[in-house]
Amino acid sequence: MKKLFALALLALLGSAQANDPLQKVRQFRQTHEHELLTEFEQLVAIPNVAADTANLRRTAGFIQEMMQRRGIKTQLLAAPTAGVPPVVFGEVRTPGATRTVIFYAHYDGQPVNPAQWREGLSPFKPTLATGPLDRGGQLATRPAPGQPLSPDWRLYARSASDDKAGVMTILTGYQALVASKLKPKVNIKFFFEGEEERGSPHLAEILARHKALLASDVWVICDGPVHQSGRKQVVFGARGDVNMSLKVYGPRRPLHSGHYGNWVPNPAMELSRLLASMTDSTGRVRVAGFYDDVTPLTPAEKTALAQVPNLDKTIQQELGFARPYGTGQSLVELLNQPSLNINGMQSANVGAQAANVIPTVATAVLDLRLVPGNDAQRQVQKVIRHIERQGYHVTRDEPTDAERAQFPRLVRVQPETGYNAQRTRLDLPIARQVVAAVQTTTPDRVVLLPTMGGSLPLYVFEQQLQAQTITVPVANYDNNQHAENENIRLGNLWDGIETMAAIMLLK
Repeated sequence: MKKLFALALLALLGSAQANDPLQKVRQFRQTHEHELLTEFEQLVAIPNVAADTANLRRTAGFIQEMMQRRGIKTQLLAAPTAGVPPVVFGEVRTPGATRTVIFYAHYDGQPVNPAQWREGLSPFKPTLATGPLDRGGQLATRPAPGQPLSPDWRLYARSASDDKAGVMTILTGYQALVASKLKPKVNIKFFFEGEEERGSPHLAEILARHKALLASDVWVICDGPVHQSGRKQVVFGARGDVNMSLKVYGPRRPLHSGHYGNWVPNPAMELSRLLASMTDSTGRVRVAGFYDDVTPLTPAEKTALAQVPNLDKTIQQELGFARPYGTGQSLVELLNQPSLNINGMQSANVGAQAANVIPTVATAVLDLRLVPGNDAQRQVQKVIRHIERQGYHVTRDEPTDAERAQFPRLVRVQPETGYNAQRTRLDLPIARQVVAAVQTTTPDRVVLLPTMGGSLPLYVFEQQLQAQTITVPVANYDNNQHAENENIRLGNLWDGIETMAAIMLLK
């Protein structure tokens, strides 16, 4: 009797699996892993840095071909400004659907320095490894077609995770539904941008020009990593971002440090002092008013933060540093505060090219991350006023001879446009439905995060279209995005396909 019951239970479970739409999506992916990986390798092999306009257009064209192969009606949306990489747009109408979901990812990537990549890797030559190369993984060749691909293998290439993985998972999620004869429940639109890594300077123009075409109930943003625990997460906002470059001046020409070192001011030393004045030893920004206009978290957002798994000690040990910034706050708590970061500094040469000189200039690039309540240009002005309080004369252009003669401390400040932070309410019905859809793809509780640490132009969608945005990341947290040796874990790529497909099945 027990045996018969067990057999009946197994039959019931098998029937349930057969009727589970995500099981069908998974079966499609498992059957087509090798061809999907080949297509993804072709996508990430196309260079896509911001300055390479020709290859950005090649990338856009390849994505358009991917969409056409999947039966998606496509067009390129151009900005009024000439020379801007186009948005690759697609649309699928679902008979009887009453709601529309737009899926967003970006196809441009951060600049690369091939010399910084690990031996055997090249930014635009996709390379497989058996695991993370900094933790025992080895370079590998792909198994023969038909042989399984380990989910723990990594594909190394620029934009493998940020954010061509988003493009791939969205399009393949739709492809899997069609191949499995599963009909989306909503109208679907696809929006793939080519300027996100530059701060999306022309996104507002494109949105304003195509408002009717881009009408929707929600934007699902596929960018960023899952939680450090490996659990899937849904994110309701992103920090804003604005950069500013500083250039401090010394003598007109480089000077012998022995002959002039006690007398001629050194711009590298002056810039170091200026930068050091901006934060204290805990990382808290000393710029007056830097935190004054922050919008407090709601009770629901505070509750969500309290439920985020705390892996700070584990991450700290993995990254190899002794003490985090802050005064006892967790990582996710600090991500809900504005920050000031030094992206880079430069003055004269180091290493084998180092010479005993007083350099002529010293430069730095600052990265200001913003949270709701901050305004990008207002935050920049706070930093400029701080610089002036340190005794500097601030100019937007190269200083004149008269300025060099008059002001002992001189700095050129060049702020970029940037964009503000955005956050969607956690309790919106559409937000709850997206969370429920993602939850169907995993037995682990989905992490709900009010704000991600990275920045996305979500504020622009809200400003131009009054749109609701929800971010659903797919990449592994240790993907090295924006840096050398960027990678995607294959298991995250496969899971992302199921996640995007599940959202397309929203009713």
